[in-house]
This record gives sequence, structure tokens and C-alpha cells, in this order.
Amino acid sequence: MSQITTHILDTARGCPAAEVAITLCRQEQNTWVIMGEGITNEDGRVADLCPQDLVLPAGTYRMHFATAAYFQRHGQTVFYPWAEVVFNIEEDGAHYHIPLLLSGFGYSTYRGS
Repeated sequence: MSQITTHILDTARGCPAAEVAITLCRQEQNTWVIMGEGITNEDGRVADLCPQDLVLPAGTYRMHFATAAYFQRHGQTVFYPWAEVVFNIEEDGAHYHIPLLLSGFGYSTYRGS
């Protein structure tokens, strides 16, 4: 399992959101550097967003969830074509689980375990 994990739950449909592309970036000065990419599985999870042996340094990170294709596949209106969650890692090597609760017209997140 990578240091950063995530899952997406489609709260409107009451099920995991499969096949959503996710990109993890680290802020370096005025730019974002890609640290990992993945696609949610049938359980809405990405456990290998980064290589298992990669220890991310403290800093500001952004997780980009490409939601438009997911909504289109399910015949839903695309109000949010993507969702982005920006968060800080304060401790090298600590595990961070960043879930996304998603619906057609809103989303929320929290730090999971």
C-alpha cells in the first residue's frame, strides 16, 4: 500500500465510483509535480497511487479526481468535471487516506485512516 490512499463513494447512487482517474501532485514553488497516478477499482479504491517504497516529504499536495467521464458513463449531468483536494503532509512517512464522497452536484472529503 502506498503512503497516500483514496477511495470514492458515489453518495447519490450508494456505491463505489469505479474507473475514476486520479492524479497526485506535490507543490514545488509555483508549479505542481506529478507524484503518482491511478484509476479507482470496482471498490472505488486506489491503493497503489504511489510506489510502496516512496516516502513523500512534508509539503502541500493536490489530489485531482477526474469525475466527468464517470458521470457521463452513468448518464448524469456533469456539474463538476473534476474535484481537487489540496492537503498538507506534515510528517514524512505517515499514511494519509484521502476519501471523496461524491454526488452530481456536490462532494466532500476528510482525512481517513
